[in-house]
Amino acid sequence: MNSIFQYNQYTLKRQVFALAGKFRIFAPNGQLVLFSEQKMFKLREDIRVYSDEGKTQEVLMVKARQIVDFSAAYDVVDSAAGQKIGALRRKGLASLLRDEWEILDVSDKVIGSLFEDSMGLALLRRFLSNLIPQNYDITVGTNRVADLKQNFNPFTYELNLDFSMDTANQLDRRLGIAAGILLAAVEGRQS
Repeated sequence: MNSIFQYNQYTLKRQVFALAGKFRIFAPNGQLVLFSEQKMFKLREDIRVYSDEGKTQEVLMVKARQIVDFSAAYDVVDSAAGQKIGALRRKGLASLLRDEWEILDVSDKVIGSLFEDSMGLALLRRFLSNLIPQNYDITVGTNRVADLKQNFNPFTYELNLDFSMDTANQLDRRLGIAAGILLAAVEGRQS
């Protein structure tokens, strides 16, 4: 596995005023380790993640299985190995009130979940103000393995990905990073 997936913490930043979604992911020392740019007007989401802004080395691919699907599933592929490492599936109707996703292994068996922290805050965000930062938890089985926390900034979307509580390495960092990118992309379309 590529060494850029070794960190326990990352910061994902998305430009707010760009025509296409541009995502930069930084290591704890502030070094850019991943870059992605959404393609505009794609019917089926196909997100490519590179090790630099020059897009010289593709390291991850996040691809929707179907064109339009309320309970969309996104395969996460290690580009270097050409192998699927898992998938993320949105829980359709449940995500109307509070974002909820299932984390799937290589054979599409549910191994965990990703969900917005609080139903009350989720409702406030949707109906009153999108100025309340979002916070997500990732669990594998019954263990909380990651915290994805948005920082409030009106000029940029910033999401801190914290895997430090995953001492047993139950969650593949590549799946966790793909989850962060998907959340930023979905939030970008909803804003």
